[in-house]
Amino acid sequence: MADEDRSPEDDFQELMRQLFGGQDGSVDPEQLEQLRALGVDPAMMQNMMRQLQSAFRGTPEGGISWDVAKQQALHIANQSDLGVTGGQRTGFDQAFALATLWLGEATTISDLPTPPQAVSRGGWVEATMPVWQELAEPVATSIADALTDAMRTQAPAEMQSLIQGAGRVMRTIGGGLFATQLGQVIGRLSLEVVAGGDVGIPLMPAGSAAILPQNFADFGRDLEVPEDQLALYLATRELAHARLFRHARWLRLHVIAQITEFARGVHVDTSALEDLASRFDPANPGELRDALQSGALLPPRTDAQAAALDRLENLLALIEGWVDVVTADATGRLPSAARVAEAVRRRRAVGGPAEKALGTLVGLELRPRRMREAAAMWRAVTDAVGVAARDALWDYPDLVPGGSDIDDPSALIARLQARARGEQAPRDEIDDAFDALLRGEVPPLAGDAHPDGDEDGSAAGEPPHGPHPV
Repeated sequence: MADEDRSPEDDFQELMRQLFGGQDGSVDPEQLEQLRALGVDPAMMQNMMRQLQSAFRGTPEGGISWDVAKQQALHIANQSDLGVTGGQRTGFDQAFALATLWLGEATTISDLPTPPQAVSRGGWVEATMPVWQELAEPVATSIADALTDAMRTQAPAEMQSLIQGAGRVMRTIGGGLFATQLGQVIGRLSLEVVAGGDVGIPLMPAGSAAILPQNFADFGRDLEVPEDQLALYLATRELAHARLFRHARWLRLHVIAQITEFARGVHVDTSALEDLASRFDPANPGELRDALQSGALLPPRTDAQAAALDRLENLLALIEGWVDVVTADATGRLPSAARVAEAVRRRRAVGGPAEKALGTLVGLELRPRRMREAAAMWRAVTDAVGVAARDALWDYPDLVPGGSDIDDPSALIARLQARARGEQAPRDEIDDAFDALLRGEVPPLAGDAHPDGDEDGSAAGEPPHGPHPV
């Protein structure tokens, strides 16, 4: 095409190709001057190009570069990473060995197939990055799509053809910004977490347990607890957490599925995005990064998200509560166990700065509010029916206690005790419906009026059916 036949739109498209085409960011100054016809400040555009090209080089076209997130996380983790010394490795190997023996007395759940290890901050990032990607991808996709849609709806009609061609670029920008922010959050988390199960979700590979010696030293600095006792307690807790997820193989997928279900409901607040776009200065793309990091673009939770979050919090509380009880039983010989346990509970309840940043970025806080109540339930179950019957509740998803059991474990304990005596647990409407199906009858729906009784299906004058047997 001859120079005289080129339009300003052609120049802009060529500029975008240079910006995201992996070049060095330099553009012909004469070409920038030609963009004045579009009302674009050449100096501002050049500044924007330098900042964005460095941020998004290597991002797949129209996609999300998780390599960017990993690089950001490793950059932060490795800046202050002191590694793991031979003495630290030996000390934690000994703590894990003794913790394994103690756990054999406190739980029937078997040992791990691979030895636990002491890892550096960078090693933790490398080990956990695949799970972070799985959890964050739905949110990253939502933000990238919202940026594209907002640009399309706000652009004037004469620019729509250009916008269609720039859609992949905007997805790249949105996905790249999110990946960068996520990498920074994960990097900061690597400076806080003490062990693999610290965040409460199964971040480590299945069957793996780990402690970060550098963060362990930071955590214990103000506790006034002997270092060997602190190491034994945290090693026992980490092993209990890893053992549970290895034993209940369904549990890992269940937790991740619930987090993913919540994340898929995350959408960008288009009104907040439009407000940002109306005053957005391309010379200062940091404003968009700040909006992502602060959570300003995430609207209030929907009812479906609130329900999903409630289910997730109950499940995380059950996990943390079980780990608390098992760890307490296994470390009863440690004089400082109670003090360390309280410090760990407070730390999990409050969360660190990086964990809070994750909550604003993804809209999800991973701090179970009912951890103490869940621990009290597991303690009551242990005292009533013993360790084996308690641990058997993790064998299948339908056996795990629910939120009502956390509130009042008496019905759960009664069912377990009845089963231990070989007695039949009280029947409920699910049993009646199943028997009706076996007889070839159509069972009444839940809440339908019963022909011989009240609306709940019980006979007149009789109480409603009890809870479903375990």
